[in-house]
Amino acid sequence: MTQRELEGQRALVTGATSGIGRAIALALARDGAEVLVHGRDAARGAETVTEITDGGGKASFVAADLGDAAEVQRLASAVGNVDVLVNNAGIALFGPTAEFDVSAFDEMFASNVRAPFLLVGAFAPGMAARGRGNIVSLSSMAGGVGLVGGAAYGATKASLEAMTRAWAAEYSESGVCVNAVAAGPVYTPSPSGPEFITALGETTPMHRASQPEEIAEVVAFLVSPRASYITGTTVAADGGRRAV
Repeated sequence: MTQRELEGQRALVTGATSGIGRAIALALARDGAEVLVHGRDAARGAETVTEITDGGGKASFVAADLGDAAEVQRLASAVGNVDVLVNNAGIALFGPTAEFDVSAFDEMFASNVRAPFLLVGAFAPGMAARGRGNIVSLSSMAGGVGLVGGAAYGATKASLEAMTRAWAAEYSESGVCVNAVAAGPVYTPSPSGPEFITALGETTPMHRASQPEEIAEVVAFLVSPRASYITGTTVAADGGRRAV
């Protein structure tokens, strides 16, 4: 069902050139939003924009390296006001704690934690001043489930969920809803390969991994008027993995 509930709204989706981010961009455009497709690869960004515009939607590509704080701030300035912010971009690196490279640790925290913090700081005050807005950040089951080799990655996602709760306390009184979605294993491009995703999927009560579109629909719901009384929560879209 296409309800065009986001007609007239501008949405920035980070990491929207592939995987979950691309699926989210397509879903929000379907629901009427003008989508700002963020990424680092202009060619893939153009593909996402074309898919949206060919379907009658509005979209444009914006480039930035979210691992660079100055680039994040430049992105925020270039974009201007948005009604919806989806913090989807992130890095997932796994490895034994004793052997984990400190530069990889810092890279993940810069992209997965610092960048969303800076973007919310840039966009949420404007949303609050206008009396409405939606922020959704993509977390992971790794933020609440112990995974071998996932200490550093899980820590970034637990941080993101903690910030989500704090942002809800800070901005919800002004009409801004702030939530997170903790995704389970999803079939997206991964250095670990599809076999790793399939194996993780088998650990869920549903015994399967998800498709990106299944996660995108949760995000589309959370930024819609149908979710107007939901804020400060992390929705687990993980096939039940966090429940057992």
